[in-house]
Amino acid sequence: MAPYQPAPEPTAAGERFAVLDPATGEAFDEAPDQRAQELDAAVHRAHEAWRSWRSDPAARAAALLASADAVEAAGPELAPLLTREQGKPLTESSAEIARTAARLRWFAASAPEPRTIGDGRAVHSEIRWRSLGPVAAVVPWNFPLQLASAKFAPALAAGSTVVLKPSPFTPLATRLLGSVLSAALPEGVLTVLTGREPLGALLASHPGIRHVTFTGSVPTGRAVAAGAASGLARITLELGGNDAAILLDDVDVERIADRLFWAAFRNCGQVCMAVKRVYAPARLQDRVVEALAERAKAVVVGAGLDEGTELGPLTNAAQLARVERYTARALADGARAAAGGHRLDRPGWFHAPTVLTDVPPDSPVVTEEQFGPVLPVLPYGSVDAANATRFGLGGSVWGTDLDRAEAVAGRLECGTVWINHHAELSLAQPFAGVKESGVGVAGGPWGLYGNLAPFVVHRPLEDRP
Repeated sequence: MAPYQPAPEPTAAGERFAVLDPATGEAFDEAPDQRAQELDAAVHRAHEAWRSWRSDPAARAAALLASADAVEAAGPELAPLLTREQGKPLTESSAEIARTAARLRWFAASAPEPRTIGDGRAVHSEIRWRSLGPVAAVVPWNFPLQLASAKFAPALAAGSTVVLKPSPFTPLATRLLGSVLSAALPEGVLTVLTGREPLGALLASHPGIRHVTFTGSVPTGRAVAAGAASGLARITLELGGNDAAILLDDVDVERIADRLFWAAFRNCGQVCMAVKRVYAPARLQDRVVEALAERAKAVVVGAGLDEGTELGPLTNAAQLARVERYTARALADGARAAAGGHRLDRPGWFHAPTVLTDVPPDSPVVTEEQFGPVLPVLPYGSVDAANATRFGLGGSVWGTDLDRAEAVAGRLECGTVWINHHAELSLAQPFAGVKESGVGVAGGPWGLYGNLAPFVVHRPLEDRP
């Protein structure tokens, strides 16, 4: 690929936008609203840094290890800021930072393996690997740091440089993370840009970007893919899910109730691979609803920085409105709230943990990704009910007979299936969806090779005239 070399532009002093605390709904800080001129300069710096970054694997590995140490050391400063702008409990923010450091270490130890091809000819053919060039990473607001690292760690390990854009709802912790990493990485290797639209669209369609990796909604993912296509950049898209949990008739309801509840409600339900629908055998449905509702009523809801909080607010007003809308529609169509069913009467964007029963199967709270603390429980007669969705990210099967559960798991149309647990990922495994849940693969060596292009060298085994 020919180096992208626009005329460098000076960085202009841009406007700023307010960052709101989800626990109060009030502004507590500001972030730069960066524009096209600053984006172009960042991509130019990424190209300049790529020239040397791609050429020294040992230096890259050392820098990634130093980056992991720096992230851990900054944890006490990063975690409260992440909670303040995103809303999750402080313990979850700390876990997110730990995962970010762990991912940097994992990819520091990863390297592409050359491969020899033998086809009977007197030629030694070897596949080697080259980095693609500057990567655009566009990250949502539910796991700002963890999902950022899921994009930049494999890209940096592969020898690419990264321009990272966080959501305008959660820009501050990512900006701080970028500052922390700047002490361990060469200039231009990782740049954080913050801003409102059209910054993300401009980044995805920038002619200097060779790979666009995005996590977010299906409509925005389509727009990102269209923008990337203008420069024929590679794309990796993770576009959410509507994961089903199928309970078999031999399930021990009380034994799995806590795991099932938190698989749905962790991070206030704002998890792409959270359980968003529960299918229970008709004879067990009342017990399942009762067990989940009992836990929903007992969970401690509050500001993420408050001691004892188990469930924080939704991250923004628009998401609260979406959850309210889906819940109200289900109740109007005949569903019953066994717990919750309403927003909480307090400042901020809080919604009561909600368990719904008697939900019509065509209700939007079933067919769409509600992305909040609302869980419908439905009876079923066939696994086909779980597959009746345009999404295909993950799913789970719960039961006592593991062989039977695994047989049912094999019938689910999704990228990952768990048995008797949900949404637990190893750094070493692939993460991908089917249908409208995404394009491409992240995670493990698949994430590394997704940032590389094969380079084949043929060498004769002996001199030829």
